[in-house]
Amino acid sequence: MTTLTPAATADRTGVSLDTLRYYEREGLIGPIRRSAGGHREYTEDDVFWIGLVTCFREAGLGIADLREFVAVLRAEHTAQERVAFLHERRAALAERVAALRKAMAVLDEKIAYYG
Repeated sequence: MTTLTPAATADRTGVSLDTLRYYEREGLIGPIRRSAGGHREYTEDDVFWIGLVTCFREAGLGIADLREFVAVLRAEHTAQERVAFLHERRAALAERVAALRKAMAVLDEKIAYYG
């Protein structure tokens, strides 16, 4: 199994070393395996999870939402429960997108007015 160092994982995922440790502390990724010397070794599965967590963070999900999502995925929940969770978060995101579009329209109007 190929593993990555923390620095290589940070480079590959675009997150800082501090963020990697934070995600691990919060239970959003991992547990991360350790070498015989105690150094973290990240797997492709870890990289996938980091990417997923990062994507959801960028979409505006908070740490509490992410903890809940990870718990839903790792526990014995039905596919329906998992989909329901994702639908709820998607609906909230759609509301934010609508609000952003409205704000952009106002800005466009002001730009046109003053331009």
